[in-house]
Amino acid sequence: MLRRKQIKGRVLFVGQCYYNPWYLSRELRKLGWKADVLNADSNEANQIFYHGEDFRLYYGNAVTDKLRHLFFYLRSLFQYDIYHFCNKGGIMFGGYIRALVKELGLPEYSEIRLLKKLGKKIVYSNNGCLDGVSQSAFRRWPGPEPVCDSCRWRDEPQVCSDRLNLAWGKVRNELADFQCTLGGNRADYNDWPKVHEVPEFYCLDPEVWRPDLAVPPEFQLNYPPGTIKLYHSVGLFEERTVANNRNIKSTHIYIPLVDRLKAEGYPVEMVSFSRVPNMEVRFYQVQADIFLDMLTFGFFGATAREAMMLGKPVICYLRPQWLESMRREVPQYVEELPIVTATPETVYEVLRDLLTHPEKCREIGRRGREFALKWHSAAAGARRLGQIYSELLQDRVEKQSAKVSLGEL
Repeated sequence: MLRRKQIKGRVLFVGQCYYNPWYLSRELRKLGWKADVLNADSNEANQIFYHGEDFRLYYGNAVTDKLRHLFFYLRSLFQYDIYHFCNKGGIMFGGYIRALVKELGLPEYSEIRLLKKLGKKIVYSNNGCLDGVSQSAFRRWPGPEPVCDSCRWRDEPQVCSDRLNLAWGKVRNELADFQCTLGGNRADYNDWPKVHEVPEFYCLDPEVWRPDLAVPPEFQLNYPPGTIKLYHSVGLFEERTVANNRNIKSTHIYIPLVDRLKAEGYPVEMVSFSRVPNMEVRFYQVQADIFLDMLTFGFFGATAREAMMLGKPVICYLRPQWLESMRREVPQYVEELPIVTATPETVYEVLRDLLTHPEKCREIGRRGREFALKWHSAAAGARRLGQIYSELLQDRVEKQSAKVSLGEL
């Protein structure tokens, strides 16, 4: 255990963002931080994406469960200096605390505003296209086609709408002292001075995703020798897909593409899984040869980061406008990014080129592993976030000192 005087600062990750906070917190501890992860997610279906937690808030009908939530919140006021939240609507301590605030007749987000009144720093990580950006603005981004046309949630305003997305963006920007994002989607409330490109937050453990990962027998893929395995997967396929396999992951484009390549004699097979726990799906991923990611969205997500850490080449559409926006803050990231970009119109030629040049695939995979270690390893995340947290705490000290000085006048 670190003695109090040795601790650089105290941060609580409130809520999960896949496994990012878990690995980040473990590395922050090595650097002298008190860093804990609270799992406040009431959705059991999401648990397969998480790798660990220090605390978990359970949801039952018993009054004791609600009291435990309240006790945890109150105790945290004395134990942490920084609260790091994630995901749209996720600046909260779970549904019970939110309900209590409403029952007491207090303004919405009073529990978060109390943190700020007490001098706590609020950090937030953006994690999606509907996070602070209206659907109208998002679909106007130039590209092969409006990605919203392939989205399951396009016509479901209770999930994604101009009103809902912008209302969240307004609150989010009022509450957060610093925001992490990745991908350059700077429209509406994402075009804000406290929103920063921080690729290091979206981190992985290089030992969990390693190119020489041993595959247990029950996860072995049994294809004929020489088969080129194309990994394309959607985490919750049924929920995110409409008719004809249409979704933002471009499944509706890849299925006929793979069929065409097979008809032309290429020994390819699409490898796809859904609802497989994240710690298990990596065993399938490491056996793949090429990863097929989104062709209209404009950037990549967690699966592509996992692929790069495993040393696999990734095909994904990279929107030039977003890359240019990112270049202003993280120019090296953009310059070194080894993703192979493609659109629905060019993906056939791009993929066929990789299929006929295996040495090219190996080189891109090697560069991907190096890139992921530099930008998306948990150690890199801890160094970057430790710097951000330290600057926020220093800002707090300076503001407190200024208040004392004014009080002496």
